[in-house]
Amino acid sequence: MPLKTRVTDLLGVEHPIIMGGMTGVGTPELAAAVSNAGGLGIMAIHNAGSPQQGREWIRRLKILTNKPFGVNLTILPTMGPPPPYDEYARAIIEEGVKIVETAGSSPKEFVQLFKKAGLITIHKCVSIRHALSAERYGVDIISLDGFECAGHPGEDDIGNFVLQAKGAMTLTKPYVCSGGVGTGTQLAAALALGADGVNCGTRFCATKECNWPNSFKQRMVDASETDTVMMLRRLQNTCRVFRNKVAEEVEEIESEKGANFDFSDVSHLVNGKRGRDAEQKGDADGGIWSAGQVVGVLDSIPTCEEVIQGMVKEAEITIRSRLLSLVVHQSKL
Repeated sequence: MPLKTRVTDLLGVEHPIIMGGMTGVGTPELAAAVSNAGGLGIMAIHNAGSPQQGREWIRRLKILTNKPFGVNLTILPTMGPPPPYDEYARAIIEEGVKIVETAGSSPKEFVQLFKKAGLITIHKCVSIRHALSAERYGVDIISLDGFECAGHPGEDDIGNFVLQAKGAMTLTKPYVCSGGVGTGTQLAAALALGADGVNCGTRFCATKECNWPNSFKQRMVDASETDTVMMLRRLQNTCRVFRNKVAEEVEEIESEKGANFDFSDVSHLVNGKRGRDAEQKGDADGGIWSAGQVVGVLDSIPTCEEVIQGMVKEAEITIRSRLLSLVVHQSKL
């Protein structure tokens, strides 16, 4: 039985499960698989390589699904010339996208642009203060990312057990729990804490539809919850990646350099080209790749539909059976 929340109503989806936009794996094919299964699939437009190619990706996604989907626009500082964010935003609007997810730097400029065009906006936030700012900008849904998440968890180190509860106390807009989510019991827990759904990234990377090689997926399934590395912490640019040989080398260099650590010490190890080459070769130790602590609860490589149906069923059982069974009705005698 579907779980009905403010997020499912607003997005027009069957289940309160979102696949957040992800670099590399956030393709039309993976997004369509999630949307077709009743969740909200989101492709990352920067993965397309150019605004024009991004338009073609959106058109392809529309062919692959007739269900609601979203497009991610990630705004990050770069070492060279920045990507043409304005052109990507224009492509999203002109191609008739209904739901957009922003991430990275302040979304104020783009949220106003998207809202003016009538889009539903989601913004990824790693702290309550950022979420409150996003609410002031007019964002419709907050993706509240806890310390457990893959990629950039911020510098506050607040786990979801506290972050989501604080969200319920503070936020007025609906929010989804992001970071470390991969099971139905966690979905039920997120709803209990006040969230209106969940955002999953790493969980959908370990699916049959994901374009990552099987060697990457199997490493996630075989991993424990401790098999991630928090790198670049001394640069205040913390990034959680899967623990492999390259990540451990970065970790060692950062530790040895201490206060003298500089990005140039590891740039040859963490650059995107090396990571993409490793993916092409299926070499899980060839470069860095993002993964959250949720790898510790992954035990298979299912389809996206199996993931979503399994999570919803488990959440319902948790709510109807386990949680309700704990409530004892006292006799009035």
